[in-house]
Amino acid sequence: MGTDNAVEFARENRDRFLNEYREFLRKPSISTLPEHKGDVAQTATWVADQLRAAGVGHIAIMPTPGHPVVYGEVKGPAGAPVMLVYGHYDVQPADPFDEWTTPPFEPDVREDYIYARGASDMKGQIFAHIKAVEALAKQGPLPFTLKYLIEGEEEIGSPNLGPFIDQHRELLACDFVCNCDAGIHAKNVPAITYALRGLAYFELEIRGPAKDLHSGLFGGSILNPAQALCELIAGMHDTDGRVTLPGFYDKVRALDADERAEIARLPYTDAEWNAMTGASGLWGEAGFSTLERIGARPTLEVNGMLSGFTGEGSKTVLPAKAMAKISTRLVADQEPSDVFAQLHAYLKQRCPKSVTWDLRELTHGKGAIMDRKTPAMKAATTALKTTFGMDPIFKREGGSVPIVSMLQEKLGVDSVMLGFALTSDGIHGPNEKQYLPNFFRGIETYIHFMAELGN
Repeated sequence: MGTDNAVEFARENRDRFLNEYREFLRKPSISTLPEHKGDVAQTATWVADQLRAAGVGHIAIMPTPGHPVVYGEVKGPAGAPVMLVYGHYDVQPADPFDEWTTPPFEPDVREDYIYARGASDMKGQIFAHIKAVEALAKQGPLPFTLKYLIEGEEEIGSPNLGPFIDQHRELLACDFVCNCDAGIHAKNVPAITYALRGLAYFELEIRGPAKDLHSGLFGGSILNPAQALCELIAGMHDTDGRVTLPGFYDKVRALDADERAEIARLPYTDAEWNAMTGASGLWGEAGFSTLERIGARPTLEVNGMLSGFTGEGSKTVLPAKAMAKISTRLVADQEPSDVFAQLHAYLKQRCPKSVTWDLRELTHGKGAIMDRKTPAMKAATTALKTTFGMDPIFKREGGSVPIVSMLQEKLGVDSVMLGFALTSDGIHGPNEKQYLPNFFRGIETYIHFMAELGN
């Protein structure tokens, strides 16, 4: 495939690639804010133009009820493998703006990092793949069929992607997926994520009196909804850090010795993790290491609470209601619908009769686990070793990438999670960044990966 020439082409064009990457990052493709709908559409067009410039022939900007999907295709020889590349071009909102060192949509290179919203999640990752294809296409035809599925709604939960896949199953049919929305363990430590946690996200509201009351006149005579909510939340974990929802662990796969050994290979210390979080200490389910807790065990977290008076100064109010946002991270085989039923059963059993409650599911996605021994996984392993000089570590990821389980379910294919983000990149927060040496190594890794597929 002219791999060496492709790598040389990528190295010779690093300055151009970086300038184009900056151009991508300047686009405020914030999918959740209606005022940026035009920016999202313009970004889709820009991505399509980049695919075209990279040598991808058949390109279409395909509408959905929300933001468009960018599709691209390069046909390979008959009977050749078919790779579907997944990515997204939308980003999270950038507020709070005053916490950014430089404006979030004015990319700034400082030392070895580029800072901008979307730099790591995931414009840098998908753009590196497009540049790898450009480098390979300059050397001749690709020996496999390549398809791109790049959406604009990942950061809002991909509400229209499922129906889109259902409508275009034949178009998207493939042998496996290369998912660029992924990362490695550390700057110089390559890794492949083979398992992802799912998500079930809820809003719980506890109601007491018909309206806010004077806490002096009525306090002590009725149950405060805020107190009831706090007690219910406190009871959702036991003293060993286990979730107490009935049946919560029934479908959780036990970690075998091989997996525990592989997880233990990761260069990691609790002290480093603690320092990165800024917390005063670590916490979690007893009997598991920190990395096992965040990758192989399910969790329940409170994401936000609201009740009564929260303004400056004092107001003696007994609130009429209290609300909490609660998310659960789920491992493979756990069903989000089961968790809703488990949380419902917990509330029915534990909620005091003097208040009422309402539970709403806001979003969900299933966890996923992939076969580590497929030809595509072996090609990715070889590519990472060639670029980084060491075998990659297989790891479980604590976050959720719903498209992985969606593609397993709808197209019957596994994904190779091949991206180069770092946990320390600060995605979704101020001063998001991408480590530039790995942006360029990412391009070369994708080149070697596709060359291995061709072989």
